[in-house]
Amino acid sequence: MTSLDTARELAPYQDQPAQLPAASNGKVGILRLGFERRGDRTILRDLFRQSPLLVQRALYWDEEMPDLPCVMILTTSGGVLQGDRLHLDVTLAAGSQAHLTTQAATKIQQMDANYGTQVQRFTLGEDTYLEFLPEPTIPYRASRFVTDSRVCLPESATMLYGEILQPGRKHYRDGELFAYDLFSCSLRAERPDGRALFVEKFVVSPKEFGVARVGVMDRFHVFGNVVLLTNAERAARVFERTSTPVWDERTPLASAVGRLPNDAGLIFKVLGQETEPVRAAVRAFCVAAREEVTGRTFPQAFSWR
Repeated sequence: MTSLDTARELAPYQDQPAQLPAASNGKVGILRLGFERRGDRTILRDLFRQSPLLVQRALYWDEEMPDLPCVMILTTSGGVLQGDRLHLDVTLAAGSQAHLTTQAATKIQQMDANYGTQVQRFTLGEDTYLEFLPEPTIPYRASRFVTDSRVCLPESATMLYGEILQPGRKHYRDGELFAYDLFSCSLRAERPDGRALFVEKFVVSPKEFGVARVGVMDRFHVFGNVVLLTNAERAARVFERTSTPVWDERTPLASAVGRLPNDAGLIFKVLGQETEPVRAAVRAFCVAAREEVTGRTFPQAFSWR
């Protein structure tokens, strides 16, 4: 099982929690999901879960794509705790499709020792379609978290990979703007023959290198990042619809889309001061991507009001 414990940025945080050592029973979450096409829809054929990670069952609530299984990833621990080691392995057999999300924001809890890690592996077969769109991640004060995601897919497959990073509990007490110790995130993609497509990694350590500066976050607080891995023809259609950069002083909001190397697809980035405008911009890009790839759209956003 892949480990991130030797990552260079984790060197200062190798002390053990006093309560329960890192990677002990109950702190190694494993989730394995395997999808395959059966009849006129995709089913969740293979499922292995180990607490604190779990899913219940695949649901078919997407009215625009009623054959799309929607799977919600849950946690029994209320977030990521110090010493947690989480592993997600997702496989799509040829011709299958799936939508993955989380039941709520991922909360990286405050830590006084060690760190939390998350390893994610996505393997897509021919003519598959995967949406991985979790709720935002909220790193609490003094938290340390490293995540590594790898995608293996053929040119005929498509993956929509999204993430939204909040600055902490912005409105909690006196605020926790960028009060976490470490947030490290990497994503890489490759073809089944091992040919590398691209690698993106960012390491945020606000106490060592302030992020509220020009060229980093400046006056923005929330970061949205969406990667569309698909063939060049589909990517070109999505790019034509979304390529106009946005600079909105009133919201405020800034966003832009770029091309990935090796004809791997597109990458969309958005910055805002609050979560909802960033979420709306991410959704708009995902709508364009789904429509151009599948010919279907997203269902109407649910309103809590």
